[in-house]
Amino acid sequence: MSRTLERLVSAIEARGGEALVITVADAEATPDRRVERWPSVPFWAYPQLQMAAPHRNRALDVVERWKPTLIHSATEFGVGLGGLIAARETRVPFVTSYHTHFTAYLRHYRLSFLDAVGWPFLRWFHNAGLRTFAPSEIVRAELEQHGFRDTRVWSRGVDQKTFSPSFRSPSLRAQLGATDDTLLVAYVGRLAPEKGIDVALDGMRVAMEKHPGKIVFALAGDGPAEVRCRATAPAGTIFMGKLSGRALSEFYASADVFVFPSITETFGNVVLEAMASGLALVAPDWGATTELATPETALQFPAHDPAALAACVERLLNDHALRQRIAKAALAVAMTRTWDSIFDRLVLDYCEALAAGRPLRTANV
Repeated sequence: MSRTLERLVSAIEARGGEALVITVADAEATPDRRVERWPSVPFWAYPQLQMAAPHRNRALDVVERWKPTLIHSATEFGVGLGGLIAARETRVPFVTSYHTHFTAYLRHYRLSFLDAVGWPFLRWFHNAGLRTFAPSEIVRAELEQHGFRDTRVWSRGVDQKTFSPSFRSPSLRAQLGATDDTLLVAYVGRLAPEKGIDVALDGMRVAMEKHPGKIVFALAGDGPAEVRCRATAPAGTIFMGKLSGRALSEFYASADVFVFPSITETFGNVVLEAMASGLALVAPDWGATTELATPETALQFPAHDPAALAACVERLLNDHALRQRIAKAALAVAMTRTWDSIFDRLVLDYCEALAAGRPLRTANV
């Protein structure tokens, strides 16, 4: 999400506006005049996630100093609540975007007891604004089923200069132990329960044991389940750690197949990046990623079924023509997903929200 917000700031500036991002503290972040960071602490159930207090006074100070014409909250907690408070008190138009299936995450982290307040809180928060932006049509429809009003789709694009088959690296393939006769299967994303990472590991174990020496499995990313993943992964699995920049571009493009078993996504940025890199997809037949990973661009398998995932990988191993056909279709779809068109639509939605001129309303839970 941080990269998307960076792009949003640049897109607003390119269209003649200004934008300021309020986010949590990050010791590794590069200073940026367009970013203000609030003190934060790790969330106890997910230490990689930083949480900040709402900070009413800080939020009001930002509004007073910066005098925004619109406040867009991309989180329902901490900083986002601060934005809502400030918007209410100063009557600045307020919109929100929904990016994370928190209610689905609760089940993975044994916090299901919070389900009773999950959707009511999210509905209260988002219905306080003039618009709620969802990353995909599937998620937008789900939000409407839960009583969210005035929903719109703010989709995602892909940087075709960063993710492209042109980054394919024979030397990286050789380093990973892949030859012309080897299927290199990649996963990119957090190593976390909600990503279905156990399904990927179990399924790849089946495929690799059935075809010894013919399949290489490599994962890029880190997360709360990394230690367990390393301990339970199939023999020969390669953990690349967290990659960025050219290293990530080359990792994608040097693979042959991309597996992504998560059904908790609200969009699936990594799926689109893999498509733009010229990879055939293996993905579940359920969830928001099916807007990208369709029967034309992917081999779909029943969610939570490692054996079905393995069967898809085996099929792509044995049918080179099928693999090429799927990869070509995926690349063609990715080429239509430009960031310019995405942000043109979002800015138009911003303008429509401002033109509506409705005051911030009190939302019913």
